[in-house]
Amino acid sequence: MLTIGISTLSFAQEQQSDSLKLEQLDEVVITDSKFKLKRENSGKVITKITQKDLENSQGKSVAEIINSTVGVEINGTRSNAGQNLNYFIRGGRNRQVLILIDGIAVTDASQIANDYDLRLLNADQVESIEILKGASSTLYGTGAASAVINIKLKKASADAVSLNLKSTLGTNQSQNDDNYAVENFMNSVSVNGSLNKFSYLASFSHQYSDGLSAVSVGEEADVFNTHNGYLKLGYQFSDHFKIDTYTSFDKFKAEFDDGFDFADADNLSTTNQYRIGMSPEFSYNKGSITLNAAYTNIERDIESSFPTQFKAESFVGDIFNRYNFSDTFYTVLGLNAQQNDIDSFSIPFGETDFAQDINSDDASFTIIDPYANVVYVSDFGLNVNAGLRLNNHSEYGNHLVYSLNPSFKKKFEFGYLKGLASYSTAFIAPSLYQLFEPSFGNINLKPEENRTIEAGAEVHIKNKATVSLVYFNRFEEQFIDFVDQGNFVFQYANTDKDFTARGVEFVADLKLTKHLKFLVNGTYTKVEEDLNLRIPEIKVNAALNYQLNETTFMSLNYQYSDNREDSFFNNTTFMSETVNLKSFSLIDFYISHKIVNNHMTIFMNMTNILNEDYEELLGYSTRGRNVNIGFSLNL
Repeated sequence: MLTIGISTLSFAQEQQSDSLKLEQLDEVVITDSKFKLKRENSGKVITKITQKDLENSQGKSVAEIINSTVGVEINGTRSNAGQNLNYFIRGGRNRQVLILIDGIAVTDASQIANDYDLRLLNADQVESIEILKGASSTLYGTGAASAVINIKLKKASADAVSLNLKSTLGTNQSQNDDNYAVENFMNSVSVNGSLNKFSYLASFSHQYSDGLSAVSVGEEADVFNTHNGYLKLGYQFSDHFKIDTYTSFDKFKAEFDDGFDFADADNLSTTNQYRIGMSPEFSYNKGSITLNAAYTNIERDIESSFPTQFKAESFVGDIFNRYNFSDTFYTVLGLNAQQNDIDSFSIPFGETDFAQDINSDDASFTIIDPYANVVYVSDFGLNVNAGLRLNNHSEYGNHLVYSLNPSFKKKFEFGYLKGLASYSTAFIAPSLYQLFEPSFGNINLKPEENRTIEAGAEVHIKNKATVSLVYFNRFEEQFIDFVDQGNFVFQYANTDKDFTARGVEFVADLKLTKHLKFLVNGTYTKVEEDLNLRIPEIKVNAALNYQLNETTFMSLNYQYSDNREDSFFNNTTFMSETVNLKSFSLIDFYISHKIVNNHMTIFMNMTNILNEDYEELLGYSTRGRNVNIGFSLNL
C-alpha cells in the first residue's frame, strides 16, 4: 500500500509514541488480496480510513470523508444534502468505481451506471474504509476499473451490552445566507454486545436537512430526509466455524428542482433499499473457506414532469478459499456469481397512467466468474501480487482480465524504502438500462475495457514521516457513450475512440512533534477533453492535527480544487454547452473533547470558514459557512 489514511481531513493523532509505533508495525490491509497483510508488504495503492479517523470526522457523511482522500473527487458533497453524487477517480466515473460493504459488491441495477448511492449509508455504522486504486477486476469483477471502495461496518463489542448514542445539529446554508438557523439534524443509536458465542448489533440512524434550495436561484428549500436500520447477528459454532447474518433498510427522500431551467419545482426522489445477507466462514489449518452472499431490493420513485418508477433486484454470491503457505505464499481461489433484474415504468406522453418500459423478464443478466489470486512475500524484500479472472456474462460472453503487481522493500535503520510497479486490466459491463431501455438501449453493447499502469515509491521514517509518490496511466477502449444517431435519435453505443487518463498522486504524513501532525496529499489528473467533465486537474488536501491532551483533539483542514469544466443544455439552441468553473479553496476546523470519564465526546465542526463563494455544480447551490455541534455517548 502506497497511500495510507493520512489523506483524510481528520486523521487520528496518536496519543503516545508507543501506540504510534505499534500501529505502524501492525497496520494491515485486506482489499488488495483478501488476506490481512501488513501495510508495508503491499504494493497496491490503498488509502485506509480507520475508526479513529472516523471518530475525528464526526458530523460528516461517508462521501464527504472519502472526498478528502488522495486521487478522489466526489462531486455533490458540497451541495444540497440530496444532490446526486458523482465519483471521479483517475478520470473514471461512477460506473468505473466499485463499492463493497463488508467485502460484498453493492450495485443498483436501477441506475444507468449500475452504481451504488453512498447517500444510502450512514457514517455512524462504519468501522473503517479502504480505497484501492487501479484496475482490480481480477479480485472484484465488473466495475472495478479505477477504484474499489471497501466499507467495513461495525462489529459487536466484547461486552454483554454496549450502547452508543450520537446526535448532531447544525446549519445548512449557502454563501449568501447568514442567519445560521439550525436546519440540519443527524441522530443515531446502536445497541450491541456479545454473549458467549453469540454476538449482536442493532443500529438506527436518521438525518433531516432543510433550508437550502437545490438550485442556486431557488427561493424554496429542498428537504433531504433519510432513515437507516441495520441488524447483524453472529454465532461462533466452534473454533473452526462461524457465521454472520445481517439485514438492513435504507430510505431517503430528496426534494429537487428543475435542472433544465434551473428553477424551483416540486420534484421528489424517493429511494428504498432492503438488503439481507450472510457470511459463513470455515477455517482449517493454514486456510479458510468463506461465503459472502447478499440479496438487495431497491425501489426508486421520481416525481417530476417526467415521472418514473424503478424496481431492481440483485443477488451476489462470492465463495473463496484462502490458503497461507508459511506466511510467504498466499493464495485465493474463488467463484463469484451475480444475478441482476430491473423493471421500470413511466407515463407516456398524453396519458395519465404508468406503463412498463423495461420488463425484468427481458432485462436480466447473470455473471459467473472463477478467479485466482496469489501473493508472495519474501524475506529479502520482494513482494508479488498477481491475479486472473474469467468473466462469463449472459449477454456479451466471456472476458479475461489479469494483474501483476511486484514491489520491493528495502529496510534501513531509519525505516524503509519501497518501490512498486503494476499492470492490470479491468472491464465494465453494460448496465441493464444501457442494454434494454426500449428507446436508448443497445443489446449489442460490449464491455468497456481498461488497463492501468502504475509506478511509484514510498519512504518511511520510523515514528517521523511517510511520503509516497505514484504515477498512473489508465487506457480505456470500447467506451460506452450516449450517441447521436441523427434525426434526434440517441442510443448507447461503443465508441471507436480510445481514451487515456494519467497523473500523479502524492501523499505525506509528517509528525512534527509528539502531539502535532501535518498531513497533505495532492493529485494531478490529465484527462482527454471528451472525459474531463467536473474533474479538477489539480486537487490538494491538507490537515494540521493537534492532540492537545488525552481528551482534546483539534484539526485545521484545507482543500483546493482546480478549475473544472461543466456543461448545461441550452433550451434555445437545443445544444449542450461547456462552461468553466473557477477554482476554490476551503478551510474547515474540527474540535472534540471527551468528558464523563471518556464516555462522552462533544464535538464541533465548522466548514468553509471563509465562506468561499464558488460553484461546485453549474446552476446548483453550494454550501457556505456552516457549523455543526454534537455529542457521542458510549455506555
